[in-house]
Amino acid sequence: MTSPTDLIPRHALIVCGPFAPGLSAAQALAAIARGLRAGGAPEPDSCALPTLGGSAEEVRALLEEVDFDARMRSARAVIVGASRLQERALAGSVTFEIATRARQGGVPAYAVTSENELDAFDARILDLQAILEARTVRALATAGGKLAGLV
Repeated sequence: MTSPTDLIPRHALIVCGPFAPGLSAAQALAAIARGLRAGGAPEPDSCALPTLGGSAEEVRALLEEVDFDARMRSARAVIVGASRLQERALAGSVTFEIATRARQGGVPAYAVTSENELDAFDARILDLQAILEARTVRALATAGGKLAGLV
């Protein structure tokens, strides 16, 4: 496990699970990171997750396994990549846990998703600064470029 003192401060931490059909977490991460760099942001810290769901205990264990809290504290912003954001699936999800930890840690959180089904109230509850929709590699890179100006 990485200690917080071993982490290089980063402009952004991108956390992504399986994305849209035909797009793996690694592909989505790479596209968002490419867009961030093209927009002038430094190299982000990228973290691919095998899933964005599960029980609360599984979610906490998954985030602990990737040393999320230390990585988040060394970043100026967190970007969550999720295939779909919908209110009924938020409770207990990795997206919800990441947004909650970011809010509690004073780190702004952003989301990139292929489908945004959240209303303004749900987005406010999560304290997401912006939600960008993207379904393709090209659109993900464009979203990353837009985020470079926000984070």
